[in-house]
Amino acid sequence: MDSIKKSPKLFDQAIILRALVDTFVKLDPRWQIKNPVMFVVFLGAILTTATVIHELTGGKSDMFNIQITFWLWLTALFANFAEAVAEGRGKAQAESLRKMRTKTVARRFVNGQEEKISATELKVGDIVVCEANDVIPGDGEVIEGIASVDESAITGESAPVIRESGGDRNAVTSGTRVLSDKIIIRITSEPGNTFLDRMIALVEGAKRRKTPNEVALTILLGALTIIFLLVVVSLLPFDIYSEKAAGMMKSHSSLTLPVLVALLVCLAPTTIGGLLSAIGISGMDRLIRHNVLAVSGRAVEAAGDIDVLLLDKTGTITLGNRMAMEFVPAPEVTEERLADAAQLASLADETPEGRSIVVLAKRDFGLRGRNIKELGARFVPFSAQTQMSGVDIPAMDGRSARSIRKGSLEAIRAYLIANGAENQVSSMSMHVTQMIGTDIAWSGGTPLVVIENLEILGLIQLKDVVKGGIKERFEQLRAMGIRTVMITGDNQLTAASIAAEAGVDDFIAQATPETKLQRIREEQAQGRLIAMIGDGTNDAPALAQADVGVAMNTGTQAAREAGNMVDLDSNPTKLIEIVEIGKQLLMTRGALTTFSIANDVAKYFAILPALFATLYAVSGANGPLAALNIMKLASPQSAVLSAVIFNALIIIALIPLALRGIAYRPRGANAILLRNVMIYGIGGLIVPFLGIKVIDILVIALKLA
Repeated sequence: MDSIKKSPKLFDQAIILRALVDTFVKLDPRWQIKNPVMFVVFLGAILTTATVIHELTGGKSDMFNIQITFWLWLTALFANFAEAVAEGRGKAQAESLRKMRTKTVARRFVNGQEEKISATELKVGDIVVCEANDVIPGDGEVIEGIASVDESAITGESAPVIRESGGDRNAVTSGTRVLSDKIIIRITSEPGNTFLDRMIALVEGAKRRKTPNEVALTILLGALTIIFLLVVVSLLPFDIYSEKAAGMMKSHSSLTLPVLVALLVCLAPTTIGGLLSAIGISGMDRLIRHNVLAVSGRAVEAAGDIDVLLLDKTGTITLGNRMAMEFVPAPEVTEERLADAAQLASLADETPEGRSIVVLAKRDFGLRGRNIKELGARFVPFSAQTQMSGVDIPAMDGRSARSIRKGSLEAIRAYLIANGAENQVSSMSMHVTQMIGTDIAWSGGTPLVVIENLEILGLIQLKDVVKGGIKERFEQLRAMGIRTVMITGDNQLTAASIAAEAGVDDFIAQATPETKLQRIREEQAQGRLIAMIGDGTNDAPALAQADVGVAMNTGTQAAREAGNMVDLDSNPTKLIEIVEIGKQLLMTRGALTTFSIANDVAKYFAILPALFATLYAVSGANGPLAALNIMKLASPQSAVLSAVIFNALIIIALIPLALRGIAYRPRGANAILLRNVMIYGIGGLIVPFLGIKVIDILVIALKLA
């Protein structure tokens, strides 16, 4: 099955063909009125069409007016085409998602009995079972068991993921497939409202709404269009008065209705007006191609403006699996004895921590794994209540009984006290142990105490390894002006060490859900925009409060529903790409707005001097205003026609830029602003002069005006 990561080409043939059809469908007035600027173009095209039809029925045939009408319709169609292409790319991705839908049979438990029903009949709260090769019938949470799941249909990644009950990796998605083992799932979504259904709706843009920035810009563009409308309307009486004052009264004015409409269309911000919707849609599309789903375009824009990023340490900054790094024996205890006891207590421990202890003992002291059954040993598993694990080995063949425990400082201290051993632990020994623990914490490790027969043997230093390249990623964020804050449940010393190694700007130690929420509110109260990454149920309040809440797809259902973005790859460092896409969206919109307004200024100085070149002429063909015709356009008609043609062609020429977006580089805001003004501001002034002049030469050469 295809993944949404497989994005279609920029101008895929199938997309273009569909877009061409949609281009004409969008000529519906109910659609056009949603874009005030292009609605004016649409009305103008209708008026000039009516004028041409009136002339033709009267036996007249003015090719100039026909050409103006033709290019006005093309201007409206090109704007529709830009939007249709952007939407078509989303629809193409939605088709690949629809192929994932199968007529899945669900194995539902009812009153302890299993029954097979269609997945479409499942309801929230139903319990289903899935085994190897079963397609998961609906969104849900694993409530029992552990299994390997293939999510490549959604994420595009071939490597299977683990889904298990009782943790933050218990969410499963409809349409994915179980590869091994057996899991029992509680359904959390109704048919038709599954994660896959929401993905399709978002990809298609069916639920896309204009963001506040888009709404504000649309109002601004509408206001500019009204101003230009008033300017153009005033030109006709000005022309009549000026010609009368100059004694040049003609039988009729050269400023006909088609010419006035053409002027209005050329002077209005039609370039950005025609591309505005495409820019917003393509921003969502680029995010989807990075396997991130945004609930709204507003979240994408907010990502481009965030000031502070809060992210968990475990699994985000670090690999998430603490590994044994060193054995630190207590006074008068050899390191080998400590390693032997630690390995025995870890032989049946299948956690990454336990396995790493066995490996470290073997590597440093050559201690081989022993069969705990032959020793008659009884393994004491780790539990959340005791925060401790170990092994009891009975006396046998002249060998003394051994009772070994390993756990946190607090857990071991409580264990010793509970077993009446407080008098057996000298204050000096405990003091030394605590000092060793402090040294480990300063190095970013977590101390694990090992005791045998109530005697403290020493500590095991566990350390969560910082991900490679994460420090460089944080430097990139810093270059973007984003401050990073690490959140961890570790103590202050351990948190400070990891924060220094990873290169974050600040950290919150011993964090609780309330702590995260409070920090976000404090930052927001100071006017900052906050992004939060999380995957657990305890992250849900913070994800909901943050301006940009990115939930991991591997996380719980509560986290995915609380965030306004979902990362299908569950890669926390992807926020950098999300920020870049958000900034790219804002920059693209700003740059094309600058270019469009600069275009209008250039077209103003290109067209009007040519139109009024003969005004106040005393002798000869030209008057004093002809000096402003610096482009030396051949005639008023060729000037207007050339400007209208350029105005239409520039929209189609800028579609690739609107869809791809402007390349983003981590720079300061002032440097980015200066670069865009230089390229798109000055460029927007120069390009129309060159383009209109070239078109004017062609128009005259082809005798079109």
